[in-house]
Amino acid sequence: MHKIDDLLHIMARLRDPQHGCPWDVEQTFATIAPYTIEEAYEVADAIDRGDHADLRDELGDLLLQVVFHARMGEEAGEFSFADVVESICAKMIRRHPHVFPDESGELQKVENAAAQTAAWEEHKRREREGNGAADTSVLAGVARGLPEWQRALKLQKRASRVGFDWHEPGPVLDKLHEELEEVRHELAASAPDTATLQAKEARILDEIGDVLFVCVNLARLAKVDYSQALRAANAKFERRFRRMESLAAADGGQLDGMTLEQQDALWERAKAEEKPPSPQPSPPA
Repeated sequence: MHKIDDLLHIMARLRDPQHGCPWDVEQTFATIAPYTIEEAYEVADAIDRGDHADLRDELGDLLLQVVFHARMGEEAGEFSFADVVESICAKMIRRHPHVFPDESGELQKVENAAAQTAAWEEHKRREREGNGAADTSVLAGVARGLPEWQRALKLQKRASRVGFDWHEPGPVLDKLHEELEEVRHELAASAPDTATLQAKEARILDEIGDVLFVCVNLARLAKVDYSQALRAANAKFERRFRRMESLAAADGGQLDGMTLEQQDALWERAKAEEKPPSPQPSPPA
């Protein structure tokens, strides 16, 4: 059975300038970062599919990313894997005073998960101040490297902490209709010259951005995970589109070359196959 020390040794061998893997040796924090993000999404995908065997493997891939970054940090004389472990252990103990007692042996009281979330954010705020952070905004510390939908969600949650928020999805739906009308207006506007066309494109980008931001807000207030909902929509589209391809092939054709009307007909057939059968009426007594 391999242990974490084995993984650290493997990573050190891969990064060895003389005898390691050329690909691994030439990597940097910047070049590895996209793979780290990708592996995190593959973990989420395995969870969505309920595939625990795949989840085990994907968690291993994600752990390798941590080890990779830690190895590069050690080579640069900045930090080691042990430092990473020390940092997260200290942080978790520090931010859970209701679980781990302080030096006096006392535990703080936390009533529920919502109270703990608020306390967690307050711990983070104090830590930023302790580190000399000059930004005192409620929005301080929302990382710019997040996927934009996730950053939108965090910005909205932060604003909500000071009351700048709706309390139910209804008003957000109204706002969504308003933003969609603004997109419709910009799309219909004429652009007689190049300068006007560039300005129009900028306005359309701006208005569609507003629509997407409101959609994240709608999902949040409807208590729907935006990422999970979008993954489900992607999976549904892929499933139905692949079925369209199969139906076209069964009819002796292919989607390429069909009219949009013919493709729509296949889409409707694929949708209809997914509908549950209608309940049969009960026999008379």
